[in-house]
Amino acid sequence: MDALKLYLFPCRQIGRSLTLLFSIQLISCTDISTESKVIEPSGWENYAGNKAGMRYSDQEEINLSNVHNLKVAWRYSSEDKDADNRSQNQCNPIVVDGILYGSSPKLKLLALDASTGESKWIFDPSNEDTEFANDPMSFYKVNRGVVYWEDKEGKNKRVFYNVGAKVYGIDVGTGKPIREFGKNGYIDLSIDLDRDPNGYNPFVANTSPGIIFQNLLILGSRVAESADAAPGHIRAFDVMTGERRWIFHTIPHPGEKGYESWPDKDAYKKLGGANSWAGMSLDEKRGIVYVPLGSISGDFYGGYRKGSNLYANSLVALDALTGNYKWHYQTVHHDLWDRDLAANPNLVTLQKDGKEIEAVAQITKHGFVFLFDRETGEPIFPIEERSVPQDGLPGEHLWPTQPIPTLPEPFARQKFEESDVTNLDSVTHKKMLEKYRKIKYKEMFHPPSKDGNWIFPGFDGGGEWGGAAFDPDSKILYVNSSELPWAMVMVDVPKEESESVSKPVGRYVYDKYCLACHGVELEGNGSSYPSLVDIGNKYSSKELTGIMENGINMMPSFSHLSDNEKKALLNFLLNMETKTIGTQKINKEPATSHNKEIKNCLEQIPYQMAGYNRFLDDNGYPGITPPWGTLNAVDLSTGKLLWKVPLGEYAELTAKGVPITGTENYGGPVVTKGGLVFIAATKDSKIRAFDKNTGKVVWEAQLPAPGYATPAVYTVAGKQYIVIACGGGKIGSISGDEYVAFALEE
Repeated sequence: MDALKLYLFPCRQIGRSLTLLFSIQLISCTDISTESKVIEPSGWENYAGNKAGMRYSDQEEINLSNVHNLKVAWRYSSEDKDADNRSQNQCNPIVVDGILYGSSPKLKLLALDASTGESKWIFDPSNEDTEFANDPMSFYKVNRGVVYWEDKEGKNKRVFYNVGAKVYGIDVGTGKPIREFGKNGYIDLSIDLDRDPNGYNPFVANTSPGIIFQNLLILGSRVAESADAAPGHIRAFDVMTGERRWIFHTIPHPGEKGYESWPDKDAYKKLGGANSWAGMSLDEKRGIVYVPLGSISGDFYGGYRKGSNLYANSLVALDALTGNYKWHYQTVHHDLWDRDLAANPNLVTLQKDGKEIEAVAQITKHGFVFLFDRETGEPIFPIEERSVPQDGLPGEHLWPTQPIPTLPEPFARQKFEESDVTNLDSVTHKKMLEKYRKIKYKEMFHPPSKDGNWIFPGFDGGGEWGGAAFDPDSKILYVNSSELPWAMVMVDVPKEESESVSKPVGRYVYDKYCLACHGVELEGNGSSYPSLVDIGNKYSSKELTGIMENGINMMPSFSHLSDNEKKALLNFLLNMETKTIGTQKINKEPATSHNKEIKNCLEQIPYQMAGYNRFLDDNGYPGITPPWGTLNAVDLSTGKLLWKVPLGEYAELTAKGVPITGTENYGGPVVTKGGLVFIAATKDSKIRAFDKNTGKVVWEAQLPAPGYATPAVYTVAGKQYIVIACGGGKIGSISGDEYVAFALEE
């Protein structure tokens, strides 16, 4: 191993700057040392099926003529769901050499016989991590997949997977951590970011798996949404040792391309975000990794982050061996609407003007597909920079235009007008119309305001982290979409007076850190963000403190708050705080002691969002006319939307004669050579197969809990299976802890 390290590093350095001859030698040495053994294909060895992110299976044992014969082949339960229905499992498992590798709601790593569901071994991270072992709730977080690697000789075989900030390297034979990897078996993503760790919010985690190129594990991260978030730089680590091999600064440093675009030359010292939380795709032939990035943190006010904010909201192409920049395209400039690139892109081949083009397709939350040449980054179809409204909040510095693809046609509706308000019945229509009119601004890209904006498609899409599926034969992209408006209203950030605060201390802390998610009245939004009313009846003081320290589900850690702030917030949540206006000053100095630049940045934020509010009626149905969830087929060669069908249903509405409406959906589709599109994702706890040519439902099955995940389609010993993680837990659904696999009835 030491010889490998010594040999590979000089080759890499020579290859950057010397002649083509030396470059050829570099390729030879890395191939000899790090090329992975050819694994007998199962059809699903990588997250999203393959490294190109296609979500495609070339298996056709299951096809249009026999799909109606699909039956449950096996079920496996990890028995670790949350009884209060807050746990989730969004894992898209992989299958290698007949073994399925996936995770559970408590982030245990599972190795199952892929033909029977029999457990081979389980790695439980709580046995490794004493910090979290005493707080099992901290493991109700999200892991969407794992990464497999083995060397050319097949002697070293390991799985890498994420548990919060830690990425473990696990031996596939034993299910034990590989102690030589990183620090006693793991690497910590919260450090080694080329910034003083005391200068940012310590919350760093990972929800989507990394991707392997040769002997490198390339990783993104999830960071906090607040303006003091950690930077979202992209890093590559040695698969054997865990050592960092390269880093790409998503907020460029001096001397790096893109740095000149920032009016504030110290932005890289104090801003965070621009992170890749949705996964990546890799062109192994070219050695290019395609990285979708999110927003600069501090989502809805950008007065302190002037400029277009590179490389936030961009698809960035990097040399996978070195991390060197190749090209980028920014899909939203100076984002104020939380328009992260929320899915890994699809590497596609299409026909245009009589030529075959190798391209990369990136779906977005606002329902677009951006198509670029893989090598150059040139758009395949024209993209127009269109003028957008400029009447922003005081202190805001808006970008004058936003990019809109002329083609492909959008897969989600782009407008929410009065005529679109729900019409299920006259009483509901009238009530929802009144609510609709209270929000002043209706058009896409209108800047945030105190008068309110309709965000449509909503904060969760349009397209989301489930991604899209691409059929290489027909050149058709299949993508599901949620069609639910969200209301965004801005309010003033609470100000602290010189000698006292204008409200009780705990309320001040709540308004500053919690209000955006849990609302002014602590009632949450009935789906993603739970009510905190009477939270003391559910959790003890000790448990609530643990949640603040470690986070839970999708809530990040707030360990950076000072002890004084935590105590005040706890007293407020437990109704122990005096109802009169307090005079105690808040110790605002956080435990991690933000540096001067971060403090100045935080003090420049005068506004925050009043809450993530879906537009739902009293029965929990979307306040817009159906469809509320759709599956769409887009011909990438012509850019035309071929068909759109509802995805999911509310059985009680169907029974009343309402045409199938679709539901809000999470998780993605898989397309197969057998003529089918498989997808779960819906609130009605079903998995379905659609005819990929027409969009007609040709099979469906009930699941024990909603499958808010992407299925995996694989073959073992010549038999084809479809498996889905049934984790539920989102948007008011029950939680589950099962994997359910289907195959043709014998």
